[in-house]
Amino acid sequence: MLHHVSLEIAPDDVERTSEFFDILGFERIPAPDSIAPFVTWLEARTTQIHLIHTPEPTTPTLGHPAVVASAFESAVARLRDAGFQVEDADELWGERRSFGILPSGQRVEVMAAPPPSRG
Repeated sequence: MLHHVSLEIAPDDVERTSEFFDILGFERIPAPDSIAPFVTWLEARTTQIHLIHTPEPTTPTLGHPAVVASAFESAVARLRDAGFQVEDADELWGERRSFGILPSGQRVEVMAAPPPSRG
């Protein structure tokens, strides 16, 4: 089980990034007091995303987290309506998917369904 993904986010982009993930069903949860001034934790069911506030965030060219959006069409429409850039992607396993761009430049894959399990 993958518990969380950490993303470096510019401090000025934390609120807008939180809005992006809120649209995908994530809610803010408390981080430990000792690190709370420097991070924002988000959670959907048992998966967390930890936003690390840093003035010069790393923006990978290809690496990205992927989120399954049960109401894919609606989620993508809401992201676009909120002003986020969303790029359509090829259906690699017969399901729709797109890439949303976070304010700090990172890509997040939004999937209608995950690839079929091989095990």
